[in-house]
Amino acid sequence: MYICQRLILLFFAITTLQVYAQQGNVTVKPDSPLIKPAVAPVKVKPAPKREFRSAWIATVENIDWPSHPGLPTDQQKKELTDLLDFLQEAGMNAVMLQIRPAADAFYAKSREPWSKWLTGKQGQGPSPAYDPLQFAITEAHKRGMELHAWFNPYRATNDSKFSALSPQHITRIKPEWFFVYGGKKQFDPGIPEVRDYIVKVFLDVVDNYDIDGVHMDDYFYPYKIEGQHINDAATFKAYGGHFDNINDWRRHNVDTLIQMLNDSIHKHNPRIKFGISPFGVWLNKFQNPEGSDTHGLPSYLELFADSRKWIKEGWVDYINPQIYFPIGDRSVPFEKLLDWWSNNTYNRHLYIGMAAYRLGEHRTGKFKSDPSAIPEEIKYQRNNPRVQGSVYFSAKSLENNPLGITDSLKENYYKYLALPPEMLWLDSIPPNPPVNFTATVTVKNTVELHWGTPLPAKDNEPVYGYVIYRFDGNEKVNIEDPKNILDIEYNINTTYTDDTTEKGKTYLYVVTAIDRLKNESEPSPTIAASVK
Repeated sequence: MYICQRLILLFFAITTLQVYAQQGNVTVKPDSPLIKPAVAPVKVKPAPKREFRSAWIATVENIDWPSHPGLPTDQQKKELTDLLDFLQEAGMNAVMLQIRPAADAFYAKSREPWSKWLTGKQGQGPSPAYDPLQFAITEAHKRGMELHAWFNPYRATNDSKFSALSPQHITRIKPEWFFVYGGKKQFDPGIPEVRDYIVKVFLDVVDNYDIDGVHMDDYFYPYKIEGQHINDAATFKAYGGHFDNINDWRRHNVDTLIQMLNDSIHKHNPRIKFGISPFGVWLNKFQNPEGSDTHGLPSYLELFADSRKWIKEGWVDYINPQIYFPIGDRSVPFEKLLDWWSNNTYNRHLYIGMAAYRLGEHRTGKFKSDPSAIPEEIKYQRNNPRVQGSVYFSAKSLENNPLGITDSLKENYYKYLALPPEMLWLDSIPPNPPVNFTATVTVKNTVELHWGTPLPAKDNEPVYGYVIYRFDGNEKVNIEDPKNILDIEYNINTTYTDDTTEKGKTYLYVVTAIDRLKNESEPSPTIAASVK
């Protein structure tokens, strides 16, 4: 997701496809029939009550946070809380925080050294000491946002300054596990010990932190660079087994890690979501009849990432393809790629990776100067029932508000709060409703709400939080309309103060309970309160 690499990638995608055109169509054996495309709707749906709304917070090269390496702890914390405040105001209900950019750590309970992008020197901890991940989780949850821990699994360095690496860096401890490509060290995915090690790194976080999700981006085998060669022939000879084709073996290596991670994460914590954000194009239709009607870089062939297989096999809870293109793009039209993914979700969640960072760029069609470019993409998503939300690259881009996109989110598309969508395959049992619900008007004309903790759910899972709804006194109570959500609380407090009331009005209140995966209870009885 590093922006410079994205620019190189766009150029490379064009040249790669020219080569493919010269060589003829590439045929890849299909593994399943496509679902028939849905009929394009003509009406735009209103804002949904449930929608995943997130942004990537990239730490590699200090893209989003912290602004500079080596800042004092207080300044790091302030920058992060300011960013979370901003994202909350923009309507986000989740963040993807990059905690392992290059076999290093933005968290204390790690077997890998502290990241240089945090402190300025790899292996050196923050001063005064604190745990950035724990701090981020606490602050995100205070704001009603999920935190998904974003790992880069295979990148070991992001430059060629190997002498600056910590003595505790895994490249120094196990140099035989890596190859150099484009001047950077990369884990060799074909070595079984490498896959075992990466799973342990992920589980350090799953076991020790109250995260909501584990997230991976699009870096598997490296993006191709002219004149570079992946030096894994010896690994193929040692571990290739029955594979005749090294490319099939490479895809198998990536598949194996993802299956291992899915099994391990859910065994250790069945309430943690596991998702991946692959490059948007799996295969193009001219390469495979089951591919998308696009002409983009195919991740199946270039990165050895069989992203459709992962969701088909149920190895991920959500897929988050990076569809960083405008509607009507000549090579990769946003709408065609989104339609293809929506027909290949296999009953898992589909969140769309959105290119806020490309707004205002030259030579990017609608993204260059059209303020409606991303709003139209949001509308297109909401018209498709198989799409559950968006993730924006990146937080800093949204903060810069290119072409007024953040204003559009705040004032229109994300004006009302939304719950993340349920994942019924992980948990389908809702909590019981709150009990003994009361409302009291105070001398300050605020309304104090109180309720009792619900009875235990059928699965004995504890309550994780509450949703508070408010209606005008003559309004029909409808908890499916998000405009009536007053607040979403990720805590077990059983009181809430409504300080946004107006004199002379009567309000109706309802409260529901939610569990960790945001299953919602039946509503409490409706309580009226009149502000004199």
